Amino acid sequence: MTKHGTRLLTTIALTAASGFCAVLAEKPPLPGRVTIWAPSVTIGGPAFNDQTIRMIVHPSLSGSSVRIHLSNLRSTTPLRVGRVSITYQADGATAAAGSLHTVTVSRATSFILAAGTEAFSDPIPMQVKAGQNLLISLYLPNKTSSATWHSDAFDTTYLSDAGTGDHTNDIDGGRYTRTTTSWYYLSGVDVLASNHSTIVAFGDSITDGYNTPKGAYARWPDDLARRLADSRHPIAVVDAGLGGNRVLTDAPNIWQGFSAIKRFAHDALDLPGVKTVILMEGINDIGNDAGPSGAPLTAQDLIGGYKHLIKQAHDARVRIIGGTLLPNSSASYYTESREAIRQACNQWIRTSGAFDGVVDFDQAMRDPAHPTSLRPSYDSGDHLHPNAAGMQAMANAIDLQLLTK
Repeated sequence: MTKHGTRLLTTIALTAASGFCAVLAEKPPLPGRVTIWAPSVTIGGPAFNDQTIRMIVHPSLSGSSVRIHLSNLRSTTPLRVGRVSITYQADGATAAAGSLHTVTVSRATSFILAAGTEAFSDPIPMQVKAGQNLLISLYLPNKTSSATWHSDAFDTTYLSDAGTGDHTNDIDGGRYTRTTTSWYYLSGVDVLASNHSTIVAFGDSITDGYNTPKGAYARWPDDLARRLADSRHPIAVVDAGLGGNRVLTDAPNIWQGFSAIKRFAHDALDLPGVKTVILMEGINDIGNDAGPSGAPLTAQDLIGGYKHLIKQAHDARVRIIGGTLLPNSSASYYTESREAIRQACNQWIRTSGAFDGVVDFDQAMRDPAHPTSLRPSYDSGDHLHPNAAGMQAMANAIDLQLLTK
């Protein structure tokens, strides 16, 4: 990965007889580019074979001249992409009539991404509106290895059966016979939106939307995007939450990703148009007692991780706002010693002045009668993850003036 904002991306070369174009390099983003959607991607997805994947993208800001970010970043073999399309969603896997566009990369409709690389598409001449769902379809003509993916989309992805060919140009969704709740080989969408910017909500499963309704866009970053859209200062909001993720150490389940320290540049700082990050992460470090090098975790360990992320953001000239960690007594993670670490970290976030601003999610979400617990009306049932009402309360706790400076 290159310096902040460029995401210079390469792929392997093939002979002309292959019928596929090799993308040699991607130019830096143009001025005015703003990322409107971008999930974190990890290793460990399923394999595909002569199939089309049709995925929903829910834009957080309106714009034009769409670009798609395609990713083979976490896979171990080259990826042949036979064709890509984008359209407005009518219903389910069915496209809106007259809106389908073929997507090219370096002016080629078919191309190969080398293992460990990504690419931007060429700009697509279409307008998108905040909240108007898009369908992005990828045809994969050959058997793949384990996919680069985002496991917990909390949205519906549509798959054709293996061996049934290219359905990227289908308007009717009838050939998409299976569904999943993950995104594959797709790491972002950006648009031209002059005088706008992107906020990245960076965190773990709470930010990712665990226990929120499928397809409802009820995560706190979604709610924040809607608040901003209703204000005089609409700003794109990207959800870089990743279930099970930790600040300091890689999660043992590979689909929960590298540590926040390792993934921060790719998942947040390198996105076109990013201006501000809201960081709320650390409960998985605390709940798993996951200190550096296998040692028991201390509050100073986690604070050291926050300082590392703050430095990365400031070196990239990006503002970073700290979010306090939510109360979780009665959850499986909870012990008195772990609670002491949470309290110490929250106190540091509130008072150190190290962040460029603070959102006190803990205060907004706690039960007034039992301050170490989630308010019952915000609890999804596991005493750790908020429900839809709780997600809205988190979004409401953010002072919009912090984001519109």
